[in-house]
Order: sequence, then C-alpha cells, then structure tokens
Amino acid sequence: MSTPSLASYIIKRPWLRRWMQPLAEWYKDAAGYRKLGLKADDLIPEESDTVLLALKRLPPKEQYDRVFRLRRAFQCSLAHQLLPKNEQTKPEDDRLYLTPIIKEIEAENQEREDMDVLTLKKKPKA
Repeated sequence: MSTPSLASYIIKRPWLRRWMQPLAEWYKDAAGYRKLGLKADDLIPEESDTVLLALKRLPPKEQYDRVFRLRRAFQCSLAHQLLPKNEQTKPEDDRLYLTPIIKEIEAENQEREDMDVLTLKKKPKA
C-alpha cells in the first residue's frame, strides 16, 4: 500500500482535481470490477501481513459481504457473464472499507518502529 502516488499532489490542487475527476470516474467504470459486483477494496491482494491483519479487523458483516462479493464475481467470471444492472455495484456504493484500516495499521507499524529505535539517556546526577 505504500507505493508512490500522485493522488496527494492532485488532491491539493483544486483545479487539477476538477480536471482529473471525470477521467478517474471513467477509468473506474471501464475497469469492470463494478459490473461483477465488486468494490475497489476487494481488488487489494491479500499477500501482505498488513492486509491480512486489516481483514481480521473488519466487522463480521463486512467480512461476510466481502467473501460473498468475491465468490459471486468468481462465478460470473467462470460463466463469462456480467451481473444484471440492478445487482452491479453503483458508484455511490463503491466506498473504501479496507483502505482506512490498512492505513491505520501502517501508522501503528511506523509508530512501533519509531519507538523501537528510541533511546533514553539518563541525566548524570549533579
């Protein structure tokens, strides 16, 4: 998750954000994951320890919904079909549910690293 990104640069500049927003929406729609009923965070690979820990921290309902979406998308992929329009993920439903937890875990890990290298020096008694 800690890959270089231009997102913060674009977000800080309102004129650039207004210009890029339609392009970003088009790209998300063209990616096709919504047509299989998936959300953007469903596409995050589960290979790192951080993501696995974030998945464990999800509420049970969200865990169940995620597994259901992944299985349904896999079935659609095997059948070479897309979901009906009423079952596809709508843009307003495509919210980030895993990324905030991943960022929180990364911040905890960074804080832990910072605390591990912390050295305390005792003042000599006068």
